[in-house]
Amino acid sequence: MGIVAGLDSSPDFTRIVVCDTDTGAVLRQGYAPHPAEGRPSDIDPQAWLLSLGEAAGGGLLEGVQAIGVSAQQNALVPLDAQGNTVRPALVGGDKRAQVAAADLVDALGGRGAWAQAVGCVPQAAQPVTKLRWLAKNEPENARRTAVLLQAHDWLVWQLLGRPVRRTTDRGGASSTGYWSAATGGYRPDLVELALGHQAMLPEVIGPSDAAGTTPEGLLISAGTGETMAAAFGLGIGLGDAVVSLGASGSVMAVHPEALADQSGMITSLADATGMHLPVVTTLNAVRTLRGTAELLGLPDLEGLSELAMKSTPGAHGLVLLPYLEGERTPHLPHTAGTLAGLRRESMKPEHLARAAFEGMLCGLGDALDVLRGRGVEVRRVFLLGPAAELPAVQASAPSLFGAQVVVPQPADYAAIGAARQAAWALGVSQGTLDPRTPPAWQGAAAQVLEPGDELAVGQAVRQQFTAVREQTHPGAFHS
Repeated sequence: MGIVAGLDSSPDFTRIVVCDTDTGAVLRQGYAPHPAEGRPSDIDPQAWLLSLGEAAGGGLLEGVQAIGVSAQQNALVPLDAQGNTVRPALVGGDKRAQVAAADLVDALGGRGAWAQAVGCVPQAAQPVTKLRWLAKNEPENARRTAVLLQAHDWLVWQLLGRPVRRTTDRGGASSTGYWSAATGGYRPDLVELALGHQAMLPEVIGPSDAAGTTPEGLLISAGTGETMAAAFGLGIGLGDAVVSLGASGSVMAVHPEALADQSGMITSLADATGMHLPVVTTLNAVRTLRGTAELLGLPDLEGLSELAMKSTPGAHGLVLLPYLEGERTPHLPHTAGTLAGLRRESMKPEHLARAAFEGMLCGLGDALDVLRGRGVEVRRVFLLGPAAELPAVQASAPSLFGAQVVVPQPADYAAIGAARQAAWALGVSQGTLDPRTPPAWQGAAAQVLEPGDELAVGQAVRQQFTAVREQTHPGAFHS
């Protein structure tokens, strides 16, 4: 059939992959950093176009028939009635908007009301919260805002030559805080609650629909947010969960329906295929390991892992509740970490190192159990992030999660997912693919780890962790 491209505009760079339409094999790739220094909270979207142009240089897109766009989530691009940016895009986890998030939660009547309305509780990063911040802090800019786009919507619109029709997809829309994955519709009343007036919102098109065709005849697919694109690039489906190990952690899984969660622990996102992607986040993942490495005077996480491997499962009874920054799952915003089980024989560096790995993974196991408790099937867990390569993580994760663990080789999964979406839209437009069935590309190359004989040991470690958590924070998961 030919070749397609996927471009991923992340917070720091643009990456483009050119793939074979049938197999998904990556044929060429391009990369360019965004021109901005550091990572400010306000970015001129033109910077994304500049790095896109640079990444696509040298004839990278020659012969490409369709392009898919993935971009950082939560970047809000406010436009005026003429389609010009009112101010730079508000991007990332914007600390400035924390008060605005609390305001919005109260304004609608609490966390449960938001979970019911749109499947998530406003956080500082979300577009709906940034609208409230804009209305309170830059009223003139808020007044001029007539159209609301996210990063991938804006890039698609630019690639198509700024047509009258503006589009988005279910995945991107589900991150806004004013679109419900459960009903598949916008909540314009929530835009008004946040911004003070209505604004034009992009049309939500289907996963295999094309957003349009460029003046040169290039098909542009719907595009989606980075999380959904990476899940699509990895090829995850029903029975699969993805655990991302960043400073904080996230657990998401594919599910056939939207999950409204009154506690606000589950964020109900949509995926890039027509399914749902419930997400549970923890504030403490790799930061737990880094803090422990510093405490033990170790230069890096590899050293911490090596030390932890000298201990045994259960760390001689040492249990670390890793709530160093407070915690979202369970909802303990003002707590601190706890080290329990100190006995003379457990007071050795290797046991503390082991307890740090087990505490981090048990915290993520708790997040997985929030999804399992709502009927989400988890047969295998994809483990992402550089820390997934550490021997101490790989030795413990399968038995602590109670599932097969897959560690994919590092690759540009968001860009690959965007390319797969382009291939789908292209195939549908040519009549060679079903609009309900994405192209079957080869899965990610990966290491597969089984719990095997260690399962009973891992579950005993989980029970030890749960006992300490229940004793220290009684009913944290039932409040």
